[in-house]
Amino acid sequence: MTNKQLHTFHIPVMGLAFTIDSPIRVAKYGISSVIALADDELIEKMRAFYSEKFDVPYQEITKKIQDYRAERITSYLNLVDTIVKEKFENFKTELSESKQALENYIAMLPNKSEIKEGLEHLLEDGMALKENIKKYLEEHIYRGDIDVNIMTKLDKDNFANGEQLPVEFNDAHAALRGFANSNLTSSIVLSAGMNPRLFAYFESFPCFFPDANNQLKKKIILKVSDYRSAMIQGNFLAKKGLWVSEYRIESGLNCGGHAFATDGFLLGPIMEEFKHKKDQLVQSAHDIMVKALAQKGLPIPSTPLELKITVQGGVGTAEEHDFMMEYYNVDAVGWGTPFLLVPEATSVDAETRELLQNAKEKDLYLSHISPLGVPFNTVRGTSNEMFKQQRIDDDKAGSSCPKKFLALSKEFGPEGICTSSKKYQDVKLDELNEIKETLSQEAYDRMKFDITEKACLCVGLANASYLENDIEIKGQSQGVIVCPGPNLAYFDKEVSLSEMVRHIYGNFNVMTDPNRPNLFIKELKMYIDYLKNDIKNISTEINASQVKKLKAFKSNLLEGIGFYQNFFANSNYFESSIEAIQNQLEYYTNELIGVEVPELVVA
Repeated sequence: MTNKQLHTFHIPVMGLAFTIDSPIRVAKYGISSVIALADDELIEKMRAFYSEKFDVPYQEITKKIQDYRAERITSYLNLVDTIVKEKFENFKTELSESKQALENYIAMLPNKSEIKEGLEHLLEDGMALKENIKKYLEEHIYRGDIDVNIMTKLDKDNFANGEQLPVEFNDAHAALRGFANSNLTSSIVLSAGMNPRLFAYFESFPCFFPDANNQLKKKIILKVSDYRSAMIQGNFLAKKGLWVSEYRIESGLNCGGHAFATDGFLLGPIMEEFKHKKDQLVQSAHDIMVKALAQKGLPIPSTPLELKITVQGGVGTAEEHDFMMEYYNVDAVGWGTPFLLVPEATSVDAETRELLQNAKEKDLYLSHISPLGVPFNTVRGTSNEMFKQQRIDDDKAGSSCPKKFLALSKEFGPEGICTSSKKYQDVKLDELNEIKETLSQEAYDRMKFDITEKACLCVGLANASYLENDIEIKGQSQGVIVCPGPNLAYFDKEVSLSEMVRHIYGNFNVMTDPNRPNLFIKELKMYIDYLKNDIKNISTEINASQVKKLKAFKSNLLEGIGFYQNFFANSNYFESSIEAIQNQLEYYTNELIGVEVPELVVA
């Protein structure tokens, strides 16, 4: 990992499979991407696949080994690191020997890049000076980072012979250990909020503390949805002597995968707060960390370490990308969903990629299929949906649950069970059938749907890689689940990596829909819809807490609209669409004012 970056975007983690090998595909171009560490079984299969592909000796790490989960992760990350280094060295050689390859590479670099300018000058001098080009490449270009992701909530307790194993064998703990023990010099992205036990476990690994030269071998990135959360989590880690090197701000709803909605706080005002309070965030954490490091007798940085602010969720045009970089001064912008249509960058099977190309706004929706009980962005028509419905129709609802990563419900015992499993759904459907006579058909159907809607994400989000690489899939047919953000509706064809990167930098256009809304407008609409659904789904008498929460949600949205109205009235950004944006803001203001929050009925 370098402090310097060639590109002003990164590819965030997507699903379990979709970015499982993205660094092998894109790191040589200087593009950073993120591997999910949730599924050690998929990781082991991918290690076997790439070991064979690159002629590397392979010995399976079986479940008979006590620490198999961590060891599988370490071994795969080390293999990815080795492959990426080799590909990068070969790529530099190719660039120094082929004018066409160098021209293609230059076309992918940001327009304002000094490296791009330097390479263009060398190209003008002629390829005869190969040694000059080779020397310049050695000194100036970098490979992309091989970062990893852990969802902090996926920290299932594990058991052996009915006995609970120590906490360090929990899923997230083992994944963290797997990364910490790897050869990588990169970052771990923590998403889904705070897990105090997991955060404390970071202290077990010296690689997360600054060395005598103020360097971090391994860095921590927090994915957050607001400033308050960043401050709380950052200071919590600082008390342990740990530094957060990047806050990755994500839209609460206009993103892929699990959607952690804020209390009606919109991305624009959230980014504004980070822009104005970044120094406070840095100084607060630094002061706390210094005290903690002193108590541990570890090297103390005299000045705060580097802290990056990045943003992701719904950005889809070069204009939006540049706006985030220039106005909010972010260090990079995450581009996830559009890369699902780039075969060179992501692992997606052909059938699913075709489904994504054809998906329209109406096909992309916020579902309740996740066993985590968190809203989940997905698309209608997946193969998983078909298999799941077939089992429901055959009175065999539920998954065989072979992986159990989401077996987090303790309703039936300490070992946990997944709400998408057949075992769980059988019990719940039996309970429902016992009271069927007391329910209307409509109420019964709704309750049955709520039980059977849950899908096996563990298998569904991993199968794309197996299908793409012709790796055998054993067990029950689950098909593929895919988790694009709503932004996908405006990308409708498979594109090359070069085309997508040039689209990001405004040198090419891969979108054909002229009616795509501004990212802030799209997110606002999603939040209003979310509020309406929340109100509609109140099935019992509303309590004071619910009323207060809904009113705050609506009030925060109205404040957010006010912020946008003021901003766009005084801004030079988005000039070609400013009138449409202002009209849409007025429309959504009226719509939101018309949303009635139920009042508390006092008897």
